[in-house]
Amino acid sequence: MANKNGVEWSIRVGDGSLVVLEPEHKNGVMRLWDRLKGLVVKFVTKVWKFLKQAWDLGVDDPRKVFHCLKVGVALMVVSLFYYMRPLYDGVGGSAIWAVMTVVVVFEYTVGGTLYKCLNRICATFLAGFLALGIHWVASHSGHRFEPYIMGISLFVLASATTFSRFIPVVKARFDYGCTIFILTYSLVSVSGYRVEHLLNVAHERLSTIIIGTCLCIITSMLVFPVWAGKELHLLIPRNMDKLAKSLDCCVADYFGHGDDESKKTLNGYKCVLNSKASEEAMANFARWEPAHGRFNFRHPWKNYLKIGASSRSCAYCIETLTSCLDSKNQVPESIKNHLSSACMNLSSSSSSAMRELAKIVSTMTRSAKIDMVVEEMKNAVQELQNDLQSLPDLLIQPHDVVVKEEESTTPNSPDKTTELVQSEVTVMPLMEVIPLVSFASLLIETASRIEESVVKAVEELAESARFKQAEDEMKPKHNQTTSKIASDEV
Repeated sequence: MANKNGVEWSIRVGDGSLVVLEPEHKNGVMRLWDRLKGLVVKFVTKVWKFLKQAWDLGVDDPRKVFHCLKVGVALMVVSLFYYMRPLYDGVGGSAIWAVMTVVVVFEYTVGGTLYKCLNRICATFLAGFLALGIHWVASHSGHRFEPYIMGISLFVLASATTFSRFIPVVKARFDYGCTIFILTYSLVSVSGYRVEHLLNVAHERLSTIIIGTCLCIITSMLVFPVWAGKELHLLIPRNMDKLAKSLDCCVADYFGHGDDESKKTLNGYKCVLNSKASEEAMANFARWEPAHGRFNFRHPWKNYLKIGASSRSCAYCIETLTSCLDSKNQVPESIKNHLSSACMNLSSSSSSAMRELAKIVSTMTRSAKIDMVVEEMKNAVQELQNDLQSLPDLLIQPHDVVVKEEESTTPNSPDKTTELVQSEVTVMPLMEVIPLVSFASLLIETASRIEESVVKAVEELAESARFKQAEDEMKPKHNQTTSKIASDEV
């Protein structure tokens, strides 16, 4: 704001923006009003940014919006047990457990919902019946020994169940069930000491939990279902495509053929490095899902984890390759050009093999081209190795030096000039070529991991899941059968 003389004073802060200095003659009310106005504008701006991000999130993936609607519908339906008198009389005051069950067990994927629902039902039944049985034994042992029996049983079962959660198999599949078992057994056993009609209380809670879980399962499977198995099936080939793009962009950028678009896709390998937890969670949830789409009940989801682990091993090599881009030791262009063609060829063949493997997984169809693509990758590796073997010859650079000598003779004889040619040898320092050799070695290692690890994992998945044969492999067999029938008729 300008002062009376029309002069405005401002300073530049750390982020580069200009801040206008307020005149000293402003009274306190005006300064307070300006600050309040600034706070309101800042608050409105943050709310607008939040709403815009929420809108973009819903537009990018509408399934998340549908999931929110499904949770709202399930809670609205289960709340009828509180609002409608006939339903409330059937379950009693334990109707709130149905609402709590929906809130706790409803997950984004069908597998996640089934995992929690089945764990909750089984753990509640087991803990409830076990608590009723021990309560019956304790009540018939006399009022003196009843608290000791209940306390010791609670200590032993809670300790044993908690310890079982450290076992990897139990933690992966039944961790939530163990928690519900401890909770249910503690509630039933402790309340049984004071409640007279314990069986009725247990029956009401079990029935409401069954109502809540069944409602969640039906809503999750019938209304816009999101299958964890399908998500995993799409995630694995998507990560493989990202690896192929990152590899091509990294090699192109190293040899000076990259552009702005390639630099944006260069960091795609980081998604592969960070996808281990999500892959394991999806595979765990997919085991609980029924047969759907092209996936049978016992679909080999573990093989997808093997492909993911193999892809991450390649991603680590690509991460090391990207570190070579920021190396301070600059390789001479003559040496770089010597390996440029072989490295680009190996990168192209390796990424082609990765994309072909991703296509096999996504289409669940065996490919006749994979053997040819892998063979091209092997030839590219051999070509790069040959260029590396010839690299020492380029480090030695001989060049000729001409030395002129003049000889003086008698006055009557003419002057004679002789030219001597000497050869000098210049040896390039080894430190200048080590980054390039390391880069080429990492490319070879990446191709080796694709051939030995990723290809093998995809072949195991194709064998276990019984992928279809490619159409070009089925046509010759059909033609052979037709020709054989025709010859038999003749």
